[in-house]
Amino acid sequence: MIKKKWLGSGILAASLALVLTACGGGNTSGGTPSASPAASPAASESASATDSAPAELQKIRYAPFNGVSGLVVRYGIEKGFFAEEGLEVELVSTQNPIEALTSKEVDVADSATTNVIVAAGKGAPIKIVSSMFRTKGPFYLIARTGIESVEDLKGKKVGAAVLGSGLDVYTQTILNKHGLSKKDVTYLATGVNEAAYASLTSGQVDATIIHEPFASLAEIEGTGKILAKGWDYLPTFHTGVLVSQNDFIDKNPELLEKLLRAYFKSQEYAKSNLEEYKTYFLENVKVDPAAVDKAFEREFELWENNPDVDLNALRDTQQVQLDLGFQDQIYDIDDLLDLRFIPKK
Repeated sequence: MIKKKWLGSGILAASLALVLTACGGGNTSGGTPSASPAASPAASESASATDSAPAELQKIRYAPFNGVSGLVVRYGIEKGFFAEEGLEVELVSTQNPIEALTSKEVDVADSATTNVIVAAGKGAPIKIVSSMFRTKGPFYLIARTGIESVEDLKGKKVGAAVLGSGLDVYTQTILNKHGLSKKDVTYLATGVNEAAYASLTSGQVDATIIHEPFASLAEIEGTGKILAKGWDYLPTFHTGVLVSQNDFIDKNPELLEKLLRAYFKSQEYAKSNLEEYKTYFLENVKVDPAAVDKAFEREFELWENNPDVDLNALRDTQQVQLDLGFQDQIYDIDDLLDLRFIPKK
């Protein structure tokens, strides 16, 4: 597990506080200034020093998704939104957010909704505290050139990313709705993102489930075409949540509130300043800018920035999981949630 502290946002907030104090010259509480014109120079000097001292940031350990799904969080930290809420964020990289939470290596994490449902349903001391910036599956079934429809995949090799994952759910659902099952194809685990794209371009598979910007990249490079968009097939399957461990929730409710506010501030700013965010995106993800433009345009409708958790969507998600054998029972939703901390607009 790799840990990285982001301290630049704290420095930015401290610098901003100094600038505002120098420009404003008074208190910001809305009350009557306590210093009178007759105050001594020493007292004025002391008050000025106190006013300009930055507040100490509170530390929180957060594991956002790796890859592009967690990139806005890093962008928001650099923009200073988390420091504005008084937080110093220690970013933790993990392949297993549930394990990191239960072992108390992190305080809050992004997670696939289904992983939280199953883990919490079986007794893991964690709860969903908010939806992520999007909750519908931003997944695409793409195929090599020459394959024109999902039906054409019969007898072909199909990549399902990680078996047992949400990507697997979408792959099987797309096949099923076109009269196929995973038994009608050679069904393979081929990884995600770059690995999934390489499996297609190298000929390891004839089609694969994948995220953007690789779906758009396949179109631009002429290596494949999109056969299906995931959210057209499972519009109420819930894919992403922020989750915390129970001890942290009990002891630090105010930190959760601050984190969620900063998280959605970051998302709203990125969506509202898309060209600026695209520049940041391309600095961190080395891919054809034209593919990024297509990807953002295609997925703009999914970028809802709604922290609420749709209870009906959680029920639908569990039923799909049960039908495919990914869950052995439906869990009580009330035991999975603690939504007291989501930002109030």
